[in-house]
Amino acid sequence: TIEFTGALHATVVKQVRLKNPSSKTLMYNAILAGRDADDFSLPKGNTVTIAPKRQTSINVEFTSRFLRPAEAVLLLISKSVGGIDGATLSFSLKSEVKHIEPADILKCKSPCYEL
Repeated sequence: TIEFTGALHATVVKQVRLKNPSSKTLMYNAILAGRDADDFSLPKGNTVTIAPKRQTSINVEFTSRFLRPAEAVLLLISKSVGGIDGATLSFSLKSEVKHIEPADILKCKSPCYEL
């Protein structure tokens, strides 16, 4: 589970580190699925390539629109490269709004009542 914690309407970025222990290049197609998948994004695109014996990180961004917790799933589905397939990976994405920043403060004067 990857947890995104921040203020309402703030954008939180988390990194997912992927390692390739094999001697062949691995490619993955990243998919965001679930009830709140539209609130999560992959700014570097949906294709991830990991060179042999290397590691890479992908950024996952979340922008909160509501006070309720958001949930989605990040699926990394392997694409065959030279006959090599990696394992399908899945990560649970969850958010929590910890505080609310006011967008603006308005001062108003008004009588308490009128006869």
